[in-house]
Parts: sequence; structure tokens; C-alpha cells
Amino acid sequence: MDTTMQRRWWTYLSKEDWKAFFAAWIGVLLDGYDFVLIAFALPLIKEAFNLTLVEGAALISAAFISRWLGGLLLGAVGDKWGRKPAMILSIFMFAFGSIACAFAPGYWFLFVFRLIIGFAMAGEYSASAAYVIESWPVHMRNKASGFLLSGYAFGVILAAQVNKYFVTAVDSWHPGWGWRALFLTGIVPIVVAIYMRRRLPEAADWEETNSSNQTEANMLDILFRGKAKTLNVLGVIVASVALMLIFMQVVSGVAGILPLAIICGAVFIAFVVQFDTKRWVIGITIMLTIFASFMYTWPIQGLLPTYLGSIGMTKDVVANVVSFAGLGNACGYILAGFAGDAIGMRRWYAISLIISQIIVWPLFTQTGGVVVLVTGLLFFQQMFGQGIAGLLPKWVSSYFPVEKRAAGLGFCYNVGALGGAVGPVLGAAVAAKVSLGVSLAILSVGFAMIVVLSIGLNLPKLLQKLVDPAAVRPEDGDDEVNARVVGKQDN
Repeated sequence: MDTTMQRRWWTYLSKEDWKAFFAAWIGVLLDGYDFVLIAFALPLIKEAFNLTLVEGAALISAAFISRWLGGLLLGAVGDKWGRKPAMILSIFMFAFGSIACAFAPGYWFLFVFRLIIGFAMAGEYSASAAYVIESWPVHMRNKASGFLLSGYAFGVILAAQVNKYFVTAVDSWHPGWGWRALFLTGIVPIVVAIYMRRRLPEAADWEETNSSNQTEANMLDILFRGKAKTLNVLGVIVASVALMLIFMQVVSGVAGILPLAIICGAVFIAFVVQFDTKRWVIGITIMLTIFASFMYTWPIQGLLPTYLGSIGMTKDVVANVVSFAGLGNACGYILAGFAGDAIGMRRWYAISLIISQIIVWPLFTQTGGVVVLVTGLLFFQQMFGQGIAGLLPKWVSSYFPVEKRAAGLGFCYNVGALGGAVGPVLGAAVAAKVSLGVSLAILSVGFAMIVVLSIGLNLPKLLQKLVDPAAVRPEDGDDEVNARVVGKQDN
């Protein structure tokens, strides 16, 4: 009999495994905490520096502008020198950026510090996800992925509560320092994360692969030390400038944005092709799937308080409802871990997303703010719709061998994350034609179905077969292959 069915799942994890997990989890919590802090602090920052609405929005977008590059470079560090050094480097960069925001003397300093935070956030995500997934037993890696991403949801909840009580108290003591002190509160999880990470062992999979001396060329070497290094450096500069022009709203309208978006896409595709000349189809399909994932989640994430206010909820009620939605999100991450291991990652992904889209319509077609009804629907919509994203690191990592995993995960995921910046803008644009609730429902259902098809049908693997069948790996997007291997070993 398969012993994995007899033993409780937690008995497979040692004390060191749990310590390693929480060291990574706190870093992900910090991601969620800091990312939301800027949204809470923005009204006070605008007042302090006399900013326009466009300048204020650019501070939020700044983190998206640099995420793709952080995922590429810090992910490559994780592949070349180990997951642990990449995690430590990312958290130190995060610490610097967060603390520097508290003492920023002006707008442009704050903008640069937000770029650093976005860069570090991408590295933190890719290194932590790769580390935990590779440290846990193969048959439990959906749990590893889902449990890890729950840190982000708890970070959002924590930020909401700290902002609710802390800023007012600080401003009453020292006017104008409330938002600055808010950024300084991030020091606590940073210190804890650094302390816990200092003696962590390296991820087992990476250590085993690295000791075999059979590793392939690193992404840093491929892109920036090869024949095309000059063109690739130029590509980084061009893509970064293009994204700044777009998200700082220097250019506007389809005629201005579309050419810049095409240039960025061309640079990203060129990097993916060079990264793996045989399996580039998989990389591109993953980026598009992640983009669609952010496009169905972030219009809701970014515009939810506005929608709740439009159906008659007060500011305090909105804060409580959003916090409760965050709890649903956290529960969804944990549920995804258990369900993914129980019935298969791709199967549960499709089921969970379909359930969430059934809930979307009654949630966002409210004509009156029935608080209990909206809160309940929102809790479950976030549980099944947002929480399932906890399996994304596991899904993406399954397509990359260990020696390319952190860079592949970091780059493809964070390029796709640009959908998080595009989604709310598109949602607001559609809302100009229909109601905001209908706009959110349309975008959610439309882009969620793309994700259901891509992950449910394993489109990256299917498309790769059409282009180069010899380059397909059995485990591409299919954790059940690994589960069957474990079952045989445990018999």
C-alpha cells in the first residue's frame, strides 16, 4: 500500500523544513504588506509632495516597471549561486527600499526607491518559491506553493490593520510623519526574515543538481556574456524606458501606447528565445497565461474599494469588507495546496476558477449595498478566484529544470505581472461604457476562462509539441507525473 496515504502530511516535514518555510513565508508576507502600504499612504504622500493624480499613480506603477528585470537578474542569481543567497540579497534590497521610502525627501527619490522595491519583490518571489518548492517532498509541492503564497494575503490584512490604527496615532504625535512611519513598520518582518534565513540549508534540488556539475548555462551568461550581450543590454534599457513612458502616462491613447507595448513584447520574447532556444514556446505561453491571470484578478483588487463605495458602503465598512475578503484569499491559498495535492494541480485550478466566476455575477451586479451578502460572496470569490493563484509558482516551476527554474519563474511570472498594472486601467475604461460592477465581471470571466483553458488543457505543453516534440518533458505542467513516481517509490 502507498505509504503516502497512511502518513499524515506534516510528518514528512522536519523542524528545519518548517523553519525554512517560515523564513520564505515572511518574505512573501512582506511583499503583500509593502505593496499595499503605498496605496494606503498615497493620499498623504500626494499632499506632502503636492503631487498630481498621475504622479501619485506612477508611484504604484513603479514597482511593476522594475519587477520583470528583478525576476530575470535575481532569479539568475538564484540559479547560479543558490536559492538562499538570492533570498538574502532580495530581502536586503527590500529592506533598503522600504526604509528609504520613509526618509524620501521628494517625489523622484520616492519613485526610485519604489523601483528598487519592485526589483527586489520579483527576486524575493522567485527565490522563495523555488526554495520552498524544492525543499518539500515532491508529492507535497502544491501545499508548499499554496501555503507560501498565503503570506501575501496575510501581509495585505496586516497592512490594512496597521494603517487603520498606526498612522493616526503617529500623526497626532508628529504631524506629517504618519505615512513615513508606516513604511518603517516594514522593518519588523524584514529583521525577522533576515534572522531566520542566515543559517538555512540550501534547497535540496538545487544542491543535488549543482553538485552533479551538469548544469546548463545561466541566464546571466546567456543574455549578457554571449554574442548578443550588447543588444540585450540595449533591450533592457529600451524596455525599461518604454514601460516608464507608459505607466507614468507620458504617452496616452492607443496610438502612443501600442508601439511601446509591442517593443516591450519583442524584447521579452527575444530574451525567452535566447534563454531556451528549443522550449521558447513554453516560456511565451506561460507569460501570456500569467498576464491573463493578473488581468482577471487585479481589476477587482485595484477597484474593489471604489465598487463597494458605489453601492453605498461607508469608508469604515469598506475597510472591514476588504479585510474579510483578504481572509478569504488566505484561506483559498491554503485550500489550493490541499486540493492540488489531492486531485491534481491543473484539475483543481480549473474547478476553482469556474466556481469563482459563477460567484462573480451576483457579487458585481448588486444594486444596493447588502453588506452581509456582499461580504459573503466576496469571501468565497476571493477564496476560489484569487486563492487558486497560490498554485501558480508550482505550475510555472514544473516547466523549468532546476538549473533554470528561478530565472524562468522570476522572469516569466513578473513579465506576466504587468497585467496587474494594465487591468485596473482597462477596468476603469470599460466602466465608462457600462457600470463598474459589470466591467469587473466581464474582465474577470473573460480572462479567467483563458487561464482555465491554458492551465486545464496544459496549453504550454501542447503548443510545444506542435513546434518541437523532442523538447517536451514528461513533467511539463503535470505534477501527477511526479506523484506517480513517489507512489511507486513508497510502495
